[in-house]
Amino acid sequence: MTKADIVANISEKLGMEKGDVQATIETFMEEVKTSLESGDNVYLRGFGSFVVKTRAEKTGRNISKNTTIKIPAHNIPAFKPAKIFVEGVKSNVEVK
Repeated sequence: MTKADIVANISEKLGMEKGDVQATIETFMEEVKTSLESGDNVYLRGFGSFVVKTRAEKTGRNISKNTTIKIPAHNIPAFKPAKIFVEGVKSNVEVK
């Protein structure tokens, strides 16, 4: 499913214009992004949490030059689904 599919589905279900739904979704995503960039987590009860995770410094390898490099500690955005969300996927999606 793409963002366009989500916009179309919400537009149809709520009877709203696609442009309005598109603007709402874009604004939501921008707010989540802005919050994470400022170090704040976003909690959506029953859906999940968008959080900032810290990755520790580690040693990597440059295979082509056969050297080791240090990868500095850094933060990454992550999503942690709510327990009810995980249970719904487990019970409704067939294992492939």
